[in-house]
Amino acid sequence: MLLHSPELPEGSTRYQTKTQNHGLEETLDMRYLLDLAAPALATGISVQGMLPITNVDRAVGTILGSEVTRKYGAVGLPEDTIQFNFTGTAGQSFGAFVPKGMTLSVVGDANDYIGKGLSGGKLIVKPSPKSTFKAEENIIVGNTAFYGATSGEAYVRGIAGERFAVRNSGANVVVEGVGDHGCEYMTGGRVVVLGDTGRNFAAGMSGGISYVYDPQGTFINRCNLEMVLLERVEDLEEANELKALIHQHAYYTDSAVALKVLDQWDVALDQFVRVIPKDYKRMTQHIRKVHDRGLTGEAALLAAFEANMRELARTGSH
Repeated sequence: MLLHSPELPEGSTRYQTKTQNHGLEETLDMRYLLDLAAPALATGISVQGMLPITNVDRAVGTILGSEVTRKYGAVGLPEDTIQFNFTGTAGQSFGAFVPKGMTLSVVGDANDYIGKGLSGGKLIVKPSPKSTFKAEENIIVGNTAFYGATSGEAYVRGIAGERFAVRNSGANVVVEGVGDHGCEYMTGGRVVVLGDTGRNFAAGMSGGISYVYDPQGTFINRCNLEMVLLERVEDLEEANELKALIHQHAYYTDSAVALKVLDQWDVALDQFVRVIPKDYKRMTQHIRKVHDRGLTGEAALLAAFEANMRELARTGSH
């Protein structure tokens, strides 16, 4: 079901609409998205919509996402059940907290806090095909993108501002460059950076894995090494997972840099730096060992935790 936002009377603006109860401007969700997504909310029917967006449209998708969660719980809806494609500049907190089953894309750019608390949904940002600049050399989303994301996926064709994926605990995100303090305090998920980072990358990072494309070999000078190790991607299964993420990025955004990396994959793979927290790596190694012994579930986690504590006591690490 393909839907479009209502046409506006000539000379009018979308921002004159007020709520009757509070005299406040209604959000884009309340004006359009809830009505457009009504079939999906009611019976799970797939819907698509195309709408304009400007920087005064904040937290787009959040109210709709709360209705999805209210109706379908933490499981959400099947992937891509609700798809809204926006053109323009998204305001702050675009796609905040959106759950599984929602896919929101922007052709244009987005402000700070895009994907805050992302909770299973999918976000895509890419420049207009009419743009004349190189996406991988220009900022397309603002600061603190994907702050506290817990699950879901996102693909950003261009550079993000500072504090990208801070406190990310489970989302998989691909971007083409980040500012200072990327992946700060990250505890889970996967972040792929197909370009340069700012200084202090991975400060306080205690979980998850980041992959930084570093053909010039300069990333080590911008990474905070207090809690992480810098490695190459040597495991075949992990390499295939990384390649799949980059392939998805190319598919959703038509990224030139992603296509170039995929085209020369055998060479490019050796140019990725695998950023993994020291404690996280040690714990995952113990989990793998107990799985090899046939333990699963809580028993495996408990056995791995005990083995980790014994190693820490023996080596004096902390």
